[in-house]
Amino acid sequence: MREALFLLADLWMIFAGYFYGWKFIRRYGNYLLGLEWMVVATSGSNFLLWSLSGAKSDSVLYDLAYFFDAFSRSVGITLILVMGLMKVTHRYKPSVGVDVGVFGVAIVAGLFLRQFHGADLHTGGIAFWVAVFYIVVNLLTAVFLGYFAKRLWDAGAKWPAIWTGLVTAAATIIAITYDFFPLPFDDANRTIFYTAALATWGTQGFVYFRAYRALHDHNAASDANPARATGAPA
Repeated sequence: MREALFLLADLWMIFAGYFYGWKFIRRYGNYLLGLEWMVVATSGSNFLLWSLSGAKSDSVLYDLAYFFDAFSRSVGITLILVMGLMKVTHRYKPSVGVDVGVFGVAIVAGLFLRQFHGADLHTGGIAFWVAVFYIVVNLLTAVFLGYFAKRLWDAGAKWPAIWTGLVTAAATIIAITYDFFPLPFDDANRTIFYTAALATWGTQGFVYFRAYRALHDHNAASDANPARATGAPA
């Protein structure tokens, strides 16, 4: 049963990443969010293949898994997520150079930080501070997502705002639990934790897309009828 739930959670994340990532690009031209969603989906695909092929630590898929993990935890579902959402919160339009540059930073971060996965956090070495860094950037991102949820609420998109808040809280719990608080009732492969994490990350992809769509539509309506947006008589 645990393995089946893990498989379903991973497939959900893969679907959400590719499906909504493509929608971000095709419908809104948002390459920051679209490509990051696809990175998450590719990470899930790699993780699935690694798990089905025996979950060996000497596999190249194992190394790739922790590259993708470091990529998204450091820059992807932090800086790139914020910059992508700013398109609807601040009308931010990054140049192609900015898009390429931020993904370049994420690749470098992923290549550098992946080496610290699995190191002993209790020695107080670099691995400990890398884990702290992951939590700090997650919390900073959560602050922005709180602002994003408020913008949704103010725009009248109550349910997208509520779901954004809930899934962000769940993702923050996952981030804090990831390195510092392993579940005592979990197995050696942390199947329960990863099932919850994959399900949460997939739901983030789904919820944030719908929230983005709601705020985008609100902005479009305001642009089409500025008198209504400002409260002036038509």
